[in-house]
Amino acid sequence: MSASIATSQTILVVGGGISGMTAALEAAECGKQVILAEKLPTLGGRTAQLYRYFPKMCHPTCGLEINLRRLKGNRNVRVLTMAEVSAISGTRGDYTATLKIAPRYVNEKCTACGDCSKAVSAEIPNPYNYGLDKMKAAYLPHGMAYPQRYVLDPSIVGAPDGEAAKAACKVGAIDLGMQEETIELKVGAVVWATGWKPYDAAKIQPYGYDRFANVITSVEFERMCDPHGPTGGKILRPSDGKEAKNVAFIQCAGSRDENHLRHCSRICCMASLKQTQYVREAWGDDGKSTIYYIDIRAIDRFEDFYQMVQRDVTVNFIKSKVAKIVQDEKAGDVVLHGVDTEGYNRYATPHDLAVLAVGMEPSIKGVSLPAEIVLDSSGFIETAGDGMFSAGCATNALDVNRAVQNATAASLRAIQVINKTASMEKA
Repeated sequence: MSASIATSQTILVVGGGISGMTAALEAAECGKQVILAEKLPTLGGRTAQLYRYFPKMCHPTCGLEINLRRLKGNRNVRVLTMAEVSAISGTRGDYTATLKIAPRYVNEKCTACGDCSKAVSAEIPNPYNYGLDKMKAAYLPHGMAYPQRYVLDPSIVGAPDGEAAKAACKVGAIDLGMQEETIELKVGAVVWATGWKPYDAAKIQPYGYDRFANVITSVEFERMCDPHGPTGGKILRPSDGKEAKNVAFIQCAGSRDENHLRHCSRICCMASLKQTQYVREAWGDDGKSTIYYIDIRAIDRFEDFYQMVQRDVTVNFIKSKVAKIVQDEKAGDVVLHGVDTEGYNRYATPHDLAVLAVGMEPSIKGVSLPAEIVLDSSGFIETAGDGMFSAGCATNALDVNRAVQNATAASLRAIQVINKTASMEKA
């Protein structure tokens, strides 16, 4: 990449989820040059994996589609996918960023026709569905993927499947010779919008996520309920494909716990309240949802949604920290053990499916960062220096609405740095 497209007047946004897209667009629509770097093959982040938003229960595709239209129509934004920042040096207004771009093995000639996928037999776990199903090793990440270009998994490069994909492509888009590329960019400000990842539920041993197939996470349940998900929107037990009509939702799975995540992730309560409505939609009055909770966090406008769910006769609330989960080997049910802290009654309750409301862990945790970036005890960015700013869930655990607001604020601060740099250069 030439220096002509990145200068001290350029803003680098790291992360192409909803926060990164927002920060990039806000700056670009103010006339600033922006490089938007995303480590995955497509933009959208975790938001693209949601089935519905709370509290309106609308599909996230509408919000993403609007942002994608804005991106496509704005020449001030250059999108780099499969790109990770490996180093940043310099000072406010004068940073040098080093990025490594992984090979996609598909060039810009791709028309997203899917012929390469049809020619490939090898399958890999589908990350879009959190590995609940498999996909071809030549794939489009999801229907709204941007850019609309297929990706070849490295496992088939140099193998017969790779050659088959190349032979099937009628437009010459398959490039098996692509190599990792390293580029350097001169930028004036950096916005870190690196997002979040679900906490590893396997670490919560009493809940048996890695031992019992019918214990899944809230993000996996979200994909299961999506008509485009691994089960076509049907709520089924992973163990045997049986209809799961009696679903347990366990709050604070790993959150507010010194042994796991110290913080409250803010979204988990609302996510589970939302997901009880998926159960109702699927099974009507035959469905049953039970929420095991310590506290319910439903502030501001979310209170109305909480009260609506409380009135739903198919939803039961039990104030309790579930102690452990065991499996009924004969029936395949998961049995939750604990004490109801309101009545102090012990329970051992069977359910078809247990959904763990896992917390939000910052994705930036464990990444090599510039020295001026300081993380708090949970791994979120506390301070980022004079010319670098954090946005969205890199800053704290936030829902989509608040993440977007936070990203807008970060973009404004980056714009101010660029404006100040410009005025100093003119002086």
